[in-house]
This record gives sequence, structure tokens and C-alpha cells, in this order.
Amino acid sequence: MKLLKQLCSVHAPSGSEGPMKDFLIKYIKSEQGNWKNQPVIYEGEKFMDCLVLVFGKPRTAIYAHMDSVGFTVRYQDQLVPIGGPDTESGYILRGEDTLGPVECKLKVTDDQLTYDFPRGLDRGTTLSFKCDFRETDKYITSCSLDNRLGVYNALRVAETLENGMIIFSAWEEHGGGSVPFLSRFMFEEFGVRQALISDITWITEGVRPGKGTAISLRDRNLPRRTFLDKVVGISRDAGHPFQLEVEGRGSSDGRELQISPYPIDWCFIGAAEQNVHSPNEKVHKADIDSMIGIYRHLMHRL
Repeated sequence: MKLLKQLCSVHAPSGSEGPMKDFLIKYIKSEQGNWKNQPVIYEGEKFMDCLVLVFGKPRTAIYAHMDSVGFTVRYQDQLVPIGGPDTESGYILRGEDTLGPVECKLKVTDDQLTYDFPRGLDRGTTLSFKCDFRETDKYITSCSLDNRLGVYNALRVAETLENGMIIFSAWEEHGGGSVPFLSRFMFEEFGVRQALISDITWITEGVRPGKGTAISLRDRNLPRRTFLDKVVGISRDAGHPFQLEVEGRGSSDGRELQISPYPIDWCFIGAAEQNVHSPNEKVHKADIDSMIGIYRHLMHRL
């Protein structure tokens, strides 16, 4: 789990994905010689802080958002949420401003969010939860497993991928915005019309830890049933346990694919976590293994 720990330690809340993109490019260039196939890497100003890997002749894309929840420094000691972070007094936050690295405490008073630090921080400084990565025989606990685990899954799939795209997107936790230009590139340049969303969902009364990754039949959005049936059918042959999820709320990069002007099918597949958007997000290791195995099988068969 060394790679996952490294990913969770990168400070990259929504809007500040640059450090994560730089980490991924460095990792991919150092490791791709050990992969079954070497991808073509697309990045630069045209892609902003996003990153696209293309293997062979792609038929299906994996979307994994790089950003996490966090906070932005406002005025005096005030904080504004990035996405929907859990807020509890005493959480340790980290970041960096023009005077150097920052490690401070979150304070919550009458729904007012502030930070506790010996000096004032630059306006606009972004903060995220400090990483305290913990591993047991069964569980991984850390901040930012949503969605560094989705990124980790994509990188593990890349090791054996022959044909496909892996798209590392931005801003997902704070309303999205990168998928429109990424889906345009995917569809117009390569004709890819189906996508798997490598993201993290939540534990509920119907999705339990250790029972396999969740294949979502719906959230706030409704994917096309024909494609869902195809995904579930192929997944039954993968030899890995999975759970079917049905929710009426929540969203992902799949929402932006569905409302795009392109005929793109999508399905959300991801391990479920406890303690969502907190410093203590917790995922069962068996569900991580299931997620990787099913993605590898689907990217080969779809």
C-alpha cells in the first residue's frame, strides 16, 4: 500500500490538482517500463491540470478524479469549505502559503469555520486534512481515500491494460467542470463511447464492508440500463465479489458525461468507505482487491 499512502499524502483539493498531476506524471514515467503496454501521455495547457493516458486502440475509458475536499482561507482566520468536508473541531489541516508550510487546527463554533495557527495565513491558501495513513489486516484508514483510491485503482489497472483510456479529472468534489473538455477529447479524437467511473462510494444498509466493490445502478443520475446490464453481466464472470448499489443522491464524473452532448455510456464502480470526507475514511482491503480485479476484467471485455 506504499503507493496509496503516497497518493493520500499529496495536497490536492479541488482547484489545486497541479501537485497530484505532477506526482502522477513522475510515477507513470518511472513505472511504465514495467507495464504490459506503454501509454501515450496527454497533458499540458490544453488539458489544464488533468491527465490522459491512451493505451493501444481504446474502446472504454476510466475516469478517476484527482482532487479531494478541503478548505480555502478567507479573511482573518475564516475558512470556506471546498466540496463537502466533514467539520469537527480539532481536525489537523495542512497546506502552504508564501511564508512556508502550514499545519493548523480546524475550529468549529456556531457553524463558523476558522483555523487555529500562530499567524495569519494568506488569503486564498488551500488546506486539506493532514494524512495519517493506517493499515491493519483488513482495513485502510486515511484522509482522501476519496478519491486517491480511485486513482490507485486506475494505476493498478494500467499495469496490464492493452487497449483503453485512463482520464484523471479535476474539480469533481466541488461541482465538476473538467469532464466536458475531457469527454470531447475522448469522443472526437478516439471515438470512445463508454466509461467506468473509478470513484469511492459510501457504506449503507445495502452496501457492506468486505463484501466486494459496489457497482452502482443509479445515484442522483440514471445511467442507461442497457449498458449497466452489460457491465453487471461481464462482472459476474470476473471471479470477484461485488455488490449492487442503488441510491437516490450523490453524484460523480458520470453526471457530466450524461449531460454532455456526446452519446457516452457510463457506470460508477468503486469500493465503499466509512467516515466519508473526513480524516478517517476507512475502506476494507477485500473491496480494494475486488475493485481492481473487476476493472481489469471489464477493460479487457468491454
